[in-house]
Amino acid sequence: MTGGERGDVLNPRLDRPEVWAELPELRRREMARAREILGVDQRFLGFTDSGLPKDGEALPEGCFALQPLETAAHPLGEAMRAFRPHVVVTCDENGGYPHPDHIKTNQVTVEAFEAAGDPGRCPGTGEAWQPQKLYYTCAFDKEYFEAIDAAMSGAGLESPARAVLDNWPDAWPTWEATIRAECAEYFPVRRAALLAHQTQVDPDGPELSCPLELEAGAWPTEDYHLVTSRVPSALPEQDLFAGVSADGG
Repeated sequence: MTGGERGDVLNPRLDRPEVWAELPELRRREMARAREILGVDQRFLGFTDSGLPKDGEALPEGCFALQPLETAAHPLGEAMRAFRPHVVVTCDENGGYPHPDHIKTNQVTVEAFEAAGDPGRCPGTGEAWQPQKLYYTCAFDKEYFEAIDAAMSGAGLESPARAVLDNWPDAWPTWEATIRAECAEYFPVRRAALLAHQTQVDPDGPELSCPLELEAGAWPTEDYHLVTSRVPSALPEQDLFAGVSADGG
């Protein structure tokens, strides 16, 4: 949705003035590299990063989070009509964590999911296409951090997940995982694509300190919550594409 223009440089090795000066272009090169690793198509939809304001700070004028919902959803509806996805995945209503652009992305995706299939909406963007299923990611799951903490502690490693658990908010929103997709064999590719975003990831940081083989044993799935389905769906599912019609919407 945005170019990440107001993001932070989280890799200490790259926290230099010349990196900050060309951050928008670097973010695009990072995405291009991640896209190549994953073998996927991707496009930027042209909105300006909102940043992560501190308490009491106003959002920057013209940023993505302040766009009217219909305005913000229009280019995503156009992209859905162009890509013609059967399944759409987005972050949950809390944005995974409450970054204003993540929250807005959830709202925009839900709106575009419906608008793309309505011939009366998103004018001038091509033939209507109705995706069949909409999922939220369940990435910030307390049980996941508990499993990683147990695995790392059991292996005699320092566990950064313990600090996450010690500070877990009492009212943190949770979404039931309606599918736990076995995908440990793809963890190395997932890690490589993440590390391609060099300015956004500290390769030596605690978030990546769990060895992949340990994570694969402790939590070998990626988990999703089915929000909307236009095809019959028996829960829990085993496949994100269960019940999907090849003809699409």
